[in-house]
Amino acid sequence: MDLVLNAADYHLLTPYVYPSAWPENEPFRQLLSLFVITNLGALALYLLFGTLSYYFIFDHELKKHPQFLENQVQREIAFAVRSLPWISVPTVALFFAEVRGYSKLYDNIEDSPYGWSGVILSMLSFLFFTDMGIYWIHRFLHHKLLYKHFHKPHHLWKIATPFASHAFHPVDGFMQSLPYHIYPFLFPLHKVTYLGLYIFVNVWTISIHDGDYRVPKILRHVINGSAHHTDHHLYFDYNYGQYFTLWDKIGGSYKSPTSFEGKGPHDYLRKLREKESNGRENGCEPRTMPNGDSEKNK
Repeated sequence: MDLVLNAADYHLLTPYVYPSAWPENEPFRQLLSLFVITNLGALALYLLFGTLSYYFIFDHELKKHPQFLENQVQREIAFAVRSLPWISVPTVALFFAEVRGYSKLYDNIEDSPYGWSGVILSMLSFLFFTDMGIYWIHRFLHHKLLYKHFHKPHHLWKIATPFASHAFHPVDGFMQSLPYHIYPFLFPLHKVTYLGLYIFVNVWTISIHDGDYRVPKILRHVINGSAHHTDHHLYFDYNYGQYFTLWDKIGGSYKSPTSFEGKGPHDYLRKLREKESNGRENGCEPRTMPNGDSEKNK
């Protein structure tokens, strides 16, 4: 994060915002700057990629599903915008530790004992390490003593949109981001690689809430995509993973997505339309019940 802080200091904060007598390396100034940068960055990533995903990937037909809430998109955005500043407080503390030199982040490829191969290896190990960490933290948050206090707000969105991706209780949001922040304190990682991975994980989090269930057939049971995560929102005790299905299979919580078996939300809507069409052909109007079933008006 010091790359971003240094760029902000050079182009904006030092010449235009802070008094010239306030040193760039003064701790309180760094904390204040990191808090502002972290919030603005997180909000920009969320709104930019969430909006692109919502308008160009998300299937708006899903908004007709009985479990899609009234004004849900506005509620998801409002929840996320309220939570992000609180999530950023402990996050900034970890970024501050990185800036002060307590992590294993390095600047130059030559600083890696394995060169470019070390950079590539660190990217893969980052994904597997964080996937493992998020799986167990996420599963822990489903424990009955914690769920209703911290994780339940995220499960309000049964049929999620990309804007549900960051709509967490602050404790929940920070806990599930913790593996990303712990990694560079345990293992060497190039600073630019870390910044790229930070952006990637935010985009990935949006992607598994986008309602686009298309995955190459060969990877359907390897990659934890939107189809898997949709079933997690719908059926609660399955598919806790972030990128891969590995830990769900090890932990006995893997569920083959219903959308791959013709029983997903799109299939439900298709069958609902068929019932409505048949009802009209038979001369009576079907009525959709609150639980998603339909019956004919008498």
